[in-house]
Amino acid sequence: MLVSLLAIPVFVAAEPQQELASDQQLTTRSSLLYELTKPVPAEPYWYLQTSVYTTHYKPKSAHNNNQELIGLERHTANSYLVGGATFLHSYGKRSYYGYVGKRYDFANSPFYGKLSAGLLYGYKGKYRDKIPLNRFEIAPAIVPSIGVQYRSVAAEVVLLGAAASMVTVGIKL
Repeated sequence: MLVSLLAIPVFVAAEPQQELASDQQLTTRSSLLYELTKPVPAEPYWYLQTSVYTTHYKPKSAHNNNQELIGLERHTANSYLVGGATFLHSYGKRSYYGYVGKRYDFANSPFYGKLSAGLLYGYKGKYRDKIPLNRFEIAPAIVPSIGVQYRSVAAEVVLLGAAASMVTVGIKL
């Protein structure tokens, strides 16, 4: 009986500490999210890009590795971007990607990262199930990339989900 009476206060006392730790984790996560998405002063510009190389991780004879991508982005004064691109998808049909995102410049370096999220259209008919969440032939997409810039010219390696990678080149206008 004495053991169970002593155990109750210890158990009750442990709950607020666990709750406090959970609150601290939530605060840490939200702080990290804020740090990743906060506006950062940047020079606004237009960016025009095209694809130069694509490779599929599990190539099939039906895959198209010449995407003929043309994309235009507007980079804002706070490191955000909005853009659109048209390209031939993996099966050779014209597709479109409209997106918003953020550029992450690596201090004192020509390297940067970029993350965009938007809507992808063009995987229709028999290609509808080739990408996830494409119920109405419009699918959400998140596209990370890493790039290097020299003066007004840049090159990026773009990760296209679990399917492929693409190299693009572009110019600041």
